[in-house]
Amino acid sequence: MQQHKILMVLTSHDAMGDTGHKTGFWLEEFTTPYYAFKDAGATVVVASPKGGAAPIDPNSEAEDAQSESTRRFDGDAELQDMINNTVKLSDVNAYEYDAIFYPGGHGPLWDLAEDPTSRQLIETFYYQGKPVGAVCHGPAVFRHTRSDRDEPLVKGKRVTGFTNGEEAAVGLTEVVPFLVEDMLKENGGLYEKADDFTSYVVTDGNLVTGQNPVSSEACVNAVLALLK
Repeated sequence: MQQHKILMVLTSHDAMGDTGHKTGFWLEEFTTPYYAFKDAGATVVVASPKGGAAPIDPNSEAEDAQSESTRRFDGDAELQDMINNTVKLSDVNAYEYDAIFYPGGHGPLWDLAEDPTSRQLIETFYYQGKPVGAVCHGPAVFRHTRSDRDEPLVKGKRVTGFTNGEEAAVGLTEVVPFLVEDMLKENGGLYEKADDFTSYVVTDGNLVTGQNPVSSEACVNAVLALLK
């Protein structure tokens, strides 16, 4: 592929409601897409609402959550440094990038879903015809995005994201500020899903969404397909 420049957006939020537990972004949902972009020859810039260090969800560092890409991250001082020094979202110029991608983790439900700068970036990328990708809880970022007809951006579009069943399975239905599946449906999205915790990705135009952590590889591949 030609030299593309990709913006990956991480949460700055590290608290799981008022439970006292920590959250953040889900490591594998970041590392798998990051290395896929990188290995395809792209330049990747990592941003977050506050800039600086982006919090990794501690649960995503557990042994049973590790993958080839997270182990690669463990030995990648350059990428670790990028995570600790993310660009502030308000300093990003959408016109410099070819695609935008949102990994999940529960953090985005609190900050990115409500962030006006993120919303504006998504709308700008979308209306420039550039790929907009989000996986797992990443599609939370479409909560307030609007179309040029001032309707929800996802209205009438095929989308997926973390299911109500998956949220119940991890025991956080009553903790999260909203359920991704419900929100996408309420916004008029044509919500689709596969069985819980199986890979499922939907592409509708330049909008790419993945259902859960195991969808991250297929999700980034769908974005890369749009860039070719």
